[in-house]
Amino acid sequence: TPDAFAAIDELSDKLGEQALIGAGTVISPTDCRTALALGAQFIVSPICRPELTLIVHAANRIMVMGAYTPTEAQIAHECESDFVKLFPAEKLGVDYIKALRAPLPHLKIIPTGGVDLNNLASFLEAGCPAVGVGSALVPRKLVEAGDWAALKQRAAEFVRAAQNARRPAAD
Repeated sequence: TPDAFAAIDELSDKLGEQALIGAGTVISPTDCRTALALGAQFIVSPICRPELTLIVHAANRIMVMGAYTPTEAQIAHECESDFVKLFPAEKLGVDYIKALRAPLPHLKIIPTGGVDLNNLASFLEAGCPAVGVGSALVPRKLVEAGDWAALKQRAAEFVRAAQNARRPAAD
């Protein structure tokens, strides 16, 4: 994202305690330190890079380390990443997550990439503590049009879908 650091800085200043601002696609220690210094409360990396967790935890912030394979996911866990980002969730699917968590139930997997209103509940029901949603939540067309009402409505739909997936089944 162009000017990502400036955006993190500005949003942190403007929103302070009202929002949890994070930085994504962080792959280098330098970028990690910069994002944290500018106010990022969590760091998301698409790769399994253990030294990032040390930097993030030294700042008392949250780390979401990327993984694709069982080995990478376990390494992320052993490095004390708070969560494991699994990408692309749409291609790997819910069955992959269930198969991965069968021998590794301690993994706190956050599927990203292709999560939408149609599959969100399935990921949560598979034991994922959260999901990462991108263009399905914030379509470029709506952003470019400045259609904030439609974006707010989409966000409300995702919140409802997550809440419904978390509700215990009625007897």
